[in-house]
Amino acid sequence: MKRTIIGAVVGGLIIFFWQAASHVAFNLHEPSQMYTASQDSVLNVLTKHLKKEGGYILPRMENEQDMAKADEFTKSVTGKPWARIQYYSNYNISMQENMIRGLIVDIFLVFLVIYLIRQLKTPTMKTILGMCLVIGVLVFTNSPYTQHIWYPVFDLRAELIDLIVSWGLCGLWLGWYLPRRVESRRVE
Repeated sequence: MKRTIIGAVVGGLIIFFWQAASHVAFNLHEPSQMYTASQDSVLNVLTKHLKKEGGYILPRMENEQDMAKADEFTKSVTGKPWARIQYYSNYNISMQENMIRGLIVDIFLVFLVIYLIRQLKTPTMKTILGMCLVIGVLVFTNSPYTQHIWYPVFDLRAELIDLIVSWGLCGLWLGWYLPRRVESRRVE
C-alpha cells in the first residue's frame, strides 16, 4: 500500500504541476480566457439583464418551440455573432482552496490508474505508459473534444496538450516506479 500511495502522490504532483505550468508559465489556455478592456461595461449589461446564475447561449429560442419555429430561428441567426456565457453573481474564488482540491483529485485519479495497472499480470514501462496515454486520449475525447463538437472552445489544442503531456509524464513515472517495485517484491 505504501508503494501505491507514493506512486499516486508523485503521479498526482506531476499532473498538478503540468496543469499549473500550462495555465501560468506557458499560458496555453489564454484563447479561452482573454481580457477585454470593455469588461466593466459587459459585466454591467450582464448584471442588468441576467437575474440568475447559470450558463447562457445567445441567441437562443425559448424552450418547447415547434420545428417550424426552430428552423426559422436557425435561419435567422446563422452567420451572425453568438456567445456562450457562464454567469456568476458573486466573484468568490479561492485559488488556494481550488489548488488543494485539484491536487487531491489528481492524486485520486492516479491512485485509480495504479489500481488498473495492478490488475495487469506483468506491467512494463511500455504497457503502463501506453495505458496512461490512452487515458489521456479518452479523457480528451470524452470531455473537451465532445464539448467542442457542440460549442466550440478556443483552447482545444491546449486541452489536448495538457492531457497527453501530463498523462505521458505520469505514465513515464509509473512505468519506471511500479515495475521496479514489483521486481523488488519478487526478490524479497
